[in-house]
Amino acid sequence: MRLKGFQKLTSIDDALQKFFAVLEIKRLKTATVSLDSVLNRVLAENVVAEVDVPRFDRSAVDGYAVEAEETVGATQFKPKIFLLTDKNRIAAKEAKQVWTGNQLPEGANAVVMLENTKLVKGKIHVWSQVTPGENVSRKGEDIQKGDVAAQAGTRLKPQHLGLIAALGIDKVKVFDKPKIAVLTTGDELVELGNKLKEGQIFDINKLVLCALCRDIGGEPLDLGIAEDDVDEISERLRIGLGQSDVMITSGGTSVGGSDLVPDAVNRIGKPGVIVHGIAMRPAMPTALAVANGKPILILPGNPVAAIIGFEVFARPLICRFLGMKRVEPRLSVQAKMTRGITTSLGRRNFVRVRVFRQNGELLAEPISARGSSMISTMTKANGYVIVPENREGLEEKESVSVQLFDIVEG
Repeated sequence: MRLKGFQKLTSIDDALQKFFAVLEIKRLKTATVSLDSVLNRVLAENVVAEVDVPRFDRSAVDGYAVEAEETVGATQFKPKIFLLTDKNRIAAKEAKQVWTGNQLPEGANAVVMLENTKLVKGKIHVWSQVTPGENVSRKGEDIQKGDVAAQAGTRLKPQHLGLIAALGIDKVKVFDKPKIAVLTTGDELVELGNKLKEGQIFDINKLVLCALCRDIGGEPLDLGIAEDDVDEISERLRIGLGQSDVMITSGGTSVGGSDLVPDAVNRIGKPGVIVHGIAMRPAMPTALAVANGKPILILPGNPVAAIIGFEVFARPLICRFLGMKRVEPRLSVQAKMTRGITTSLGRRNFVRVRVFRQNGELLAEPISARGSSMISTMTKANGYVIVPENREGLEEKESVSVQLFDIVEG
């Protein structure tokens, strides 16, 4: 007979602290990759500017480059008149036509916008005075030589690629994608594409967990489905640990007779399970383990619990492997609860909500669910609210912070 329920639950913060205290994060290998192939990869070293950006003073508008002091007093009724030149240096009372991005000629220190001028018989009539530096992007104004343009640990977004490209750099050093082995367990599970027999269900957790791994920058390794057999689970775990940086399992982690994954983990390496049973809802049966120096996340079999468990434990773990200085925060918004809810005291609750805009304000509607097996609640929701352990719920119209995983409606 196995235990009836968990004897003790560990807080999320204590669980993470105990887990990382035992686990020695081994930084991933790096590779030098072409800039057009590094979107969402993580920088392994600082990108330092070897040139100024812009590399020269340039026009920020379409117009005429002039010496600003010569435009003082210009009005529409009493314009200042300049001789048009096409030379790279302007003399007194001369102006040169420039387009946005053009280098300023020597002797010019400002640009008069095109709409504030008129070309009359080869001369430019200017009726708006400018100040030195007006409508000019100065050399080094964006990035100066020697500046760190992008720090190691940065996940590269399109804007980072543009900034790096402006420096003339076409390749950067990034961390390899962490290899994450994903194993699901349960006699009742069947791979997609097969016919279901009585009492069987399709395995959706492996598909979802692999997608979550890719979403955060990992490379998932599908280890298939293991039956509820401790020897088979142990063997699959050995295979996964030999081929990956991180191991994630789903199912078999509660205290029932077929919940064998923690026992299997303890068989294959030391120190084994570090924490089992977390003061959270959903995903309370989650366990964190280390075997032979590699981390194992043992997530529940219910789909929503597996997703929340991944969110809470896999995200910070993978971010550390990638050399990121902090866990990437989800976009959060403030919204008002459409109705009050009750939650479990002593556990950190992750309440699924639908955030929408109504009459100019954001509202958060709790998504009703009796358990963590209903995957549809994650598609009906676009975010979640974290209710701390010392609260027994939230009140109607209470302002809450919502962590978004999808777009806001309305």
